[in-house]
Amino acid sequence: MGACTNDDEQWSFSSASFVDRRSSKQVYDNVHGNIYLDPLSLKFIDTEQFQRLRDLKQLGLVHMVYPGASHSRFEHSLGVYWLAGEAVHAIKACQGLELGIDRFDMETVKLAGLLHDVGHGPFSHLFEKAILPQILHGSNWSHEDMSVRMIDYIVDEHNIDVDSQRLKKVKCVKDKKFLYDIVANGRNGIDVDKFDYIVRDTRACGMGCNFQFRRLMESMRVIGDEICYRAKDNLTIHKLFSTRADLHRTVYTHAKVKAIDLMLVDALTEADKFLKISSSIQEPAEFWKLDDSIMKTIETSSDHELKESRDLIRRIRRRDLYRFCNEFSVPKDSLDHFKAITPQDIVCSQRSGGIALREEDVAVSNVKIDLTRGRNNPLESINFFMDYESDEKFTIQDDRISHLLPAFYQDMIVRVYSKKPELVGAVSEAFENFQLKTFGIKPQVHSTPEKKKRRVI
Repeated sequence: MGACTNDDEQWSFSSASFVDRRSSKQVYDNVHGNIYLDPLSLKFIDTEQFQRLRDLKQLGLVHMVYPGASHSRFEHSLGVYWLAGEAVHAIKACQGLELGIDRFDMETVKLAGLLHDVGHGPFSHLFEKAILPQILHGSNWSHEDMSVRMIDYIVDEHNIDVDSQRLKKVKCVKDKKFLYDIVANGRNGIDVDKFDYIVRDTRACGMGCNFQFRRLMESMRVIGDEICYRAKDNLTIHKLFSTRADLHRTVYTHAKVKAIDLMLVDALTEADKFLKISSSIQEPAEFWKLDDSIMKTIETSSDHELKESRDLIRRIRRRDLYRFCNEFSVPKDSLDHFKAITPQDIVCSQRSGGIALREEDVAVSNVKIDLTRGRNNPLESINFFMDYESDEKFTIQDDRISHLLPAFYQDMIVRVYSKKPELVGAVSEAFENFQLKTFGIKPQVHSTPEKKKRRVI
């Protein structure tokens, strides 16, 4: 099919949007401007389970390092809802008849965008990636699974009149797979979820963002049940993944942010013995009551059983953080067989004499940063088309894009922290010994300053 240049098609698309907006509620978003919420979506939004997302910060405790990063999953979910609608409208305007996209499909995609995070845990991804595995060894709990269960719970709890087929498609689209890819694209990683959080997070943290997602939304095209992109937009797509990697390196895994994360993991792991936080993760009726306020609950509690957790949270408040000692990037040739470094590895690397470290004195953060496809170039999994007159889709090799693109697509960074200020020197030296013994390398980039090693409190 040719490009969308027909004036009647463009006018029809705009008119349809206008009719929808007359029956919708308008709210203002500081990223996307005016957002219009349709009546069905409002039935879900106006529930305590969805409103809970206001009490989940999108970036967990990042706001303690970047004060502006206080936006919530509520805002993000509205943004994804809106962009999902914009994307499916754009595809319908160009290929609606060809693909059989109807109003049912459009409303379903928007609802999927709205509810994609309704089962998310507190403190961003820290809850399921670090806290639960520490409390429940071998835990495979995921917010995606809980979101599916939470949708059913909300419908039943609030008697929401929604077609069962629509609900089934919201949770998982089997036919017209490209529709679900709009919200969460497991095939190539390009979706409106990323479009929203990349723009929203960079703005909140004061980072520049030269990724133009609207350029992709206006030109994308479905070929063979897959969303494809113009070949000349390959660098725009690369900016999407490189900006995401920059956010991970600069914001999400900032050394101070990870120090706070490690302390919160310790605090909640200890608190679970008394509060039984993990007991609420299986049932939506209990899970929706869990949000970021658990931190304040512990902090203000007078229960003796929570003293250790309370002390850790107060240390976070008072900026008495675990002390960053050193970091290194795992050599490329060691990545294939890399195993996460543990406090035991560091303690066992101590030389004889001096302070005897214990595992509980050391914290380690193993940070993986990539462009969504591990060590592979993400562009290799994306299909492009040359122009709107052609139905051929193809991938583009690195050397056909630019010789300035990275030759390697993944970093594994190991950071070590001392939980006590007076042990910084001993932990730093043990970590240096570990690097020499394991990888035959000298300390990289951040050697611990001598005055920091000698500091005793």
